[in-house]
Amino acid sequence: MTTTAGTVGGVMLRRPTVHPADTTVRAARAAFAASPKLHLLLLVRDGRLIGTLDRDDLAPLGVEDDDPALSVAALDGRTVAPDAPADLLRTEMVARGIRRLAVVDDHLRLLGLLCLKASASGFCTDDGVDEMRRERVATPDPGDEDPAMAAEPRLLSLSRCERRIPLV
Repeated sequence: MTTTAGTVGGVMLRRPTVHPADTTVRAARAAFAASPKLHLLLLVRDGRLIGTLDRDDLAPLGVEDDDPALSVAALDGRTVAPDAPADLLRTEMVARGIRRLAVVDDHLRLLGLLCLKASASGFCTDDGVDEMRRERVATPDPGDEDPAMAAEPRLLSLSRCERRIPLV
């Protein structure tokens, strides 16, 4: 079990997947469709968090694929400071039914991602996430081998907008 003692800065993921601030709703939907473990999409410009999206943000009527994802993004209630107490925050996240929070400084510089495990017993680790990604590459989904899926424009646009960066 991962310990949750200490601060958010001590237990956060330091290499979250980020997306550029000009990501479209189509690309955001594709990102969520491609990864069931994705709970919070981080929109970043010049290292600053500009907005976040969860799956529900993309559901309302009138949200079109070509719309900018920022038009439905939010920050309120989705960020936390690195010096917040991790144990208390874990309890609050469980009570609110949320699993991800962006970790930012006072200037909204993205520092990491707080990732509550599905078991709610602690927080995800960079090593654990890296291992899960390696396993996913070693055993690809059967749909990944389908040539029609490879030509799917939404998945191709995802590969251009998604990047993983190490955060300080």
